[in-house]
Amino acid sequence: MSDGKNLSVEEKKELLKRLMKEKSAKQAQGAASAATQSAANRDFSVYTQFEHFPEVQTLAAQFETLRMLQVSNPYFRVNEGIVNDKTRIEGRELISFSSYNYIGLSGDPRVSQAAKEAVDKYGTSVSASRIATGERPIHQELEKEIAGLLGVEDAIVMVSGHATNVTVIGHLMRPGKDLILYDALSHNSIIEGCVLSGARRIAFPHENWEELDKILTEVRGDYERVLITIEGVYSMDGDIAALPKFIEIKKKHHALLMVDEAHSMGVIGPHGLGIRDYYGVDGREVDLWMATFSKSFASCGGYIAGKKTLIDYLKYNTPGFVYSVGISPANAGAALAAAKIMKSEPKRALKTQANARYFLDKAKQKGLNTGPSKDSAVIPIITGNSAHALILADALFKDGINVQPILYPAVPDNEARLRFFITTDHTEAEINETVEKCAVHLERIRRDMADVSFPKSMIGG
Repeated sequence: MSDGKNLSVEEKKELLKRLMKEKSAKQAQGAASAATQSAANRDFSVYTQFEHFPEVQTLAAQFETLRMLQVSNPYFRVNEGIVNDKTRIEGRELISFSSYNYIGLSGDPRVSQAAKEAVDKYGTSVSASRIATGERPIHQELEKEIAGLLGVEDAIVMVSGHATNVTVIGHLMRPGKDLILYDALSHNSIIEGCVLSGARRIAFPHENWEELDKILTEVRGDYERVLITIEGVYSMDGDIAALPKFIEIKKKHHALLMVDEAHSMGVIGPHGLGIRDYYGVDGREVDLWMATFSKSFASCGGYIAGKKTLIDYLKYNTPGFVYSVGISPANAGAALAAAKIMKSEPKRALKTQANARYFLDKAKQKGLNTGPSKDSAVIPIITGNSAHALILADALFKDGINVQPILYPAVPDNEARLRFFITTDHTEAEINETVEKCAVHLERIRRDMADVSFPKSMIGG
């Protein structure tokens, strides 16, 4: 049984139990050993050897568990071409639900041509920070276009969506003076920005604007600047923030409001122009609009949009902008072309929305748990067990469907799921096949492996 070949269901269960016991024993032994060592005889060389880092050993244990259970590693699979509703991995064509290419603009000939023309005109890199010699006309064109989409005065574009949140939140808010309130399900980039800032930070329960109001009523007077951060569409659950309520609260308590639209811009709303469009809100009601270019914009990077006073300050002071190379010509050209198409062809977003509704309806008919997802292109199938999510993803991959499992600690273990990204290119036939196979496999997994779970220490934490 030790080589993991042709294991029966019962053998897999026993193997997991043994691995759990061995892992617990090793951790207990290591803790006891560390407690008995004095500083004088302690071996500090282990702190220079990566293979002895506990987190590295945890990752190795995960890989060993995958190998023994005959489950292929679902991460870092090489996609061999443009990914929309289909992808090619190891020479196989699969239905893909793992791409952010929501409105199909990555691979669109017009977007690709715009990127090529930008390279021909400006080179492959602007070769400096924009405040030095990296400024190009295409940067200003892109920022003007973004501001226009949102109905605000100006915008600033940066080389990374994640870094945009980290550097702007981290720089704008101050330790000892300011407060940041963020949704408990906020993206890592928001949380990292909060930590970097040194400001006091409080997580409020997901989408609970009433609790946010209570917190601010109690503590607002203790701080100068207060920042509320929410997301347009939450990337794990696919639900949409109650933006009008958060605008009311930020006005009531004289706070700043930041909205991360990574998964909403280009997708939701009657014109596909994000949560502002979805609710019919004036863009000037939000202080900081943020989004990434890696989703609907078919590029790479991120932006902040809002008042010109804010944008001017960020351009001269934000470390992640001032001390970073400017966004590449190719990425700027692609994002600019995508933004123009997004505005002129809302039918792309409407088709994505229709496909998402169809997927959601079919999944619910099969009794699958889709969580709070509504009106967005992000739909989870919640298995409630990380082992089940991993095994389900593997079964679907073997059936020609590529979808990523989301395990602990990215989500709580009892909320492990497969996360489906719906695009404008998906067909009803692809959706029908996927939902049917998902339901069949999950029923079998729950029946045969009801008591199988991974210890948290084996799932990345």
